[in-house]
Amino acid sequence: MKDFLLNVDYLYVFTEIIDVLIVSYVIYKLLMLIQGTRAVQLIKGIIMLLIALNVSDILRLFTIKWILDQIWATIFVALAVIFQPELRRALEQLGRGQFFLRTNSEMGTGDRLRLVDELTRCALKLAKTKTGTLIVVERETGINDYIETGIKVEGIVSAELLMNIFVPNTPLHDGAVIIRGDRVVAAGCFLPLSDNPYLDSSLGTRHRAALGISEISDAVVLIVSEETGTISVAYGGKLVRYLEEKTLRDKLQDLLIPKPADNSRFWSRRVPS
Repeated sequence: MKDFLLNVDYLYVFTEIIDVLIVSYVIYKLLMLIQGTRAVQLIKGIIMLLIALNVSDILRLFTIKWILDQIWATIFVALAVIFQPELRRALEQLGRGQFFLRTNSEMGTGDRLRLVDELTRCALKLAKTKTGTLIVVERETGINDYIETGIKVEGIVSAELLMNIFVPNTPLHDGAVIIRGDRVVAAGCFLPLSDNPYLDSSLGTRHRAALGISEISDAVVLIVSEETGTISVAYGGKLVRYLEEKTLRDKLQDLLIPKPADNSRFWSRRVPS
């Protein structure tokens, strides 16, 4: 044992450990980077293809394996196009020295309740003055591509801040506000319009943009109509209109505050005597 310890190249071991730690940290930061984008779903799809390819090989499903081989051959060519925004963002952050910054922590229930209160208060006040409003609350699916189309704000969410942003004829009022966590990250953002041909013809650009972003992400969008002052919420490609204070608050709480796991059935089972 003593001879073994004497023959160990400690410099080599040390450099190998450093090498593994650096690679692990870079992979972690890359995962955090794509966490804010739709690339997460794309990676999940690639993983599923890999699993299907191996399963078809093991089970000798030759036709399926041939099809998957053809798909896999084109994936590498498509990756550079698919992940172009994420690659550009990573290089930009590296150049600005932001690649190694810490990421934000998740919000607690109290912070989410405060967010719901501020959004509700803002919507009710702007509805009274019929001030057009478009507020996007990011959830699991990141929308960094659309954040970058606006002007960075990085302010704590408050009804007063949001109302000031949407004051007509001010530099930031035209476009959408995007909220991430408890912060207004950007204002004046451009959103994709819904291409659903069955939408009500009375819906304007603001509502179509809200539906558009909700169709490609799990974001929750709050809209106040400029024509009628009607308050609406869009999510999952759906639009809920004509919301009052209570229904608006309940809908936002339902969408933005995760529900705890229900273990009551387990604990309520009667143990036989």
